Amino acid sequence: MTERPRRTAWIRRFHTAAPDAPHVVLFPHGGAGATSFHPLSRALKPHVQALVVQYPGRQDRIAEPCVADVGELADRVAEELEPWADLPLVLFGHSLGSAVAFETAVRLERRGTTVRALFASARRAPSLPLDGAPPSLDTDAELLGILKQLGGDSAPQIPDDPAFLELVLPAVRNDFHASNRYRAPAGLRLTCPVTGLAGEEDPAVAVSEVGAWAGHTTGPFRLLTFPGGHFYLDDRLERIREEITRAAVRRNPP
Repeated sequence: MTERPRRTAWIRRFHTAAPDAPHVVLFPHGGAGATSFHPLSRALKPHVQALVVQYPGRQDRIAEPCVADVGELADRVAEELEPWADLPLVLFGHSLGSAVAFETAVRLERRGTTVRALFASARRAPSLPLDGAPPSLDTDAELLGILKQLGGDSAPQIPDDPAFLELVLPAVRNDFHASNRYRAPAGLRLTCPVTGLAGEEDPAVAVSEVGAWAGHTTGPFRLLTFPGGHFYLDDRLERIREEITRAAVRRNPP
């Protein structure tokens, strides 16, 4: 049996599922650390084993330089998933995490790893350009304004503490730049099923932009919409758990 580490530099495992449980890899949104998916990881056990990606430049990797390129992030994550390459994997990403999950899935499929499904949440399709010029990220005040507008009342709370902001804002700014620069060729496709998930009141991503993920797989595509904004999933944990579990245990595409 392949020896699988409990954690690596890039992968966290907060909860232990059944030994034969299927695996899902969770990719956090921009600026976030792995603990943002701690509640979902807990909800998935014992039926699904969650592996949560920890990007550099935040939380316990705060001393490491951030990576501002989605392709480079995907290269590193795909390498770190090598101990699990013999397993079929489900990938779930939120916002920037959807782009990293997609590029990681492309790399895994090329290497022969079975990707059972990709979930792309709150992110426009990889080939779609930004609608207009990217927002200015020059000052902390501008960046905080964008975060508040993006999240609304459902956004994770950011303490008004200068020392805290000095720690977290570099990763947030880095990830915004990575997100804004990323674009994939229109012909880049997976073979696995893809599910797009969208908040109906998301100020940053239109439902139709999430629906355009259909063009990035030769397999089945579904679009799921939910009441709420960019962080709709915080109030839909049980539904997300059900969808991931169904995809993880399924042996064949629908």
